[in-house]
Amino acid sequence: MPAKIIALIAALAAVHLLPAAALAGEKRVALVIGNGDYQKVPSLANPVSDAKMIAQMLKTAGFDSVEVRQDLGVVDFKRAVRDFFDAAEASDVAVVYYAGHGIQVGETNYLIPVDARLASEIDIQDETVSLDRILAVLQPAKRLRLVILDACRDNPFLGRMKVSSATRSISRGLARVEPENNNSLVAFAAKGGQVAEDGRGGHSPFTAALAKHLAIPGLDIRLALGRVRDEVLRNTSNRQEPFVYGSLGGDSVALVPAANQPIEALLRDVRGDYELVERVGTKRAWEAFLTSHKEGLYADLARAQLDKLMQSESKPTGSARPQGAALATVDPNALPKPAAAGGPGASGAARIPDTCGRDEERLAKLRPHASQSWARDELKDIGQNTTCDRVRSQAVLLLVDPPAVSASPPISQAANMATPPGAANGVGF
Repeated sequence: MPAKIIALIAALAAVHLLPAAALAGEKRVALVIGNGDYQKVPSLANPVSDAKMIAQMLKTAGFDSVEVRQDLGVVDFKRAVRDFFDAAEASDVAVVYYAGHGIQVGETNYLIPVDARLASEIDIQDETVSLDRILAVLQPAKRLRLVILDACRDNPFLGRMKVSSATRSISRGLARVEPENNNSLVAFAAKGGQVAEDGRGGHSPFTAALAKHLAIPGLDIRLALGRVRDEVLRNTSNRQEPFVYGSLGGDSVALVPAANQPIEALLRDVRGDYELVERVGTKRAWEAFLTSHKEGLYADLARAQLDKLMQSESKPTGSARPQGAALATVDPNALPKPAAAGGPGASGAARIPDTCGRDEERLAKLRPHASQSWARDELKDIGQNTTCDRVRSQAVLLLVDPPAVSASPPISQAANMATPPGAANGVGF
């Protein structure tokens, strides 16, 4: 059963994969704003319902505070942002979500309250709220500062504003940003030059994808946003590509921490656990087994196996079996097999070769980074979802005994699911 493989992965990688939030509770706060009832231009249908859905998602995810506001004029908008500073000051994770109109003037982005007139360029400072102001409010958060903007809609203010300076051009979409603070991300519904769709089913495509992927427990925020990007592209026939700016470190950062499950709760079948670890055959695998099963016959056998490995490592190089040699002898067909992707019948089996090729390519990109937390999340996903036996076994083995640690990739690699290193900070998810 595939569940057995995933249980072993979780047990062997528990020390490395459990986020800090699972060990010591983090304080998570959010400000959610939906502006749709504009007074001087046509209304937007979905921002208010989008904001309500995101707020409910965050509440269900256990956020300590979720402030929900809708149809804010400029005074109330600025006051809500100011008040959120107090909540963010003592937080570990702080999130601001905004749905509504936004505008780019020069290199600066502004969010537009519902009572804005914006008759000319000079009104920008008085009648809008800058993205820079919001980023400054989030600065006290210790672990993650996240701004999500579903605000790149086709903007009716552009055609009516008087612009006096050619150097401060007003453009559709939002300008790229480079947050000055570490551990900060800004997620746009669409990249520069694209218009984000408002949606026809009560929610925008971007927000619908956010609600589906963002609150998955233990899922690194970069991977979650990568899945959002893929879904929006798919659902808009590639017309809209979400985009993210910012940087995070090498540790996994999840918006919702994974449950802190002890290894003992994951490995209950001693004999089955022993047989599976025996196939893996590495020092780390035996140590993980003994962490869960400290006494009894199989514990004694595991210690004997561990002693053999340690003695082998202590021998001169010429006679020692390299650590990980057992990996080459693992029979992929001996590992549990999930059901075919398409269910019973020839149609599901026919898809397996294509799945193998695609997953092998994905695995090859992850292999050099297998020690990194973002890559380990991807490897777990492969082990759980692939229908290809040989790919699944390789993913398990990389989790158990990864190669030497490689340099942490920038956000572009994690967000794009193992794109080779070298991309800039600002990337499509």
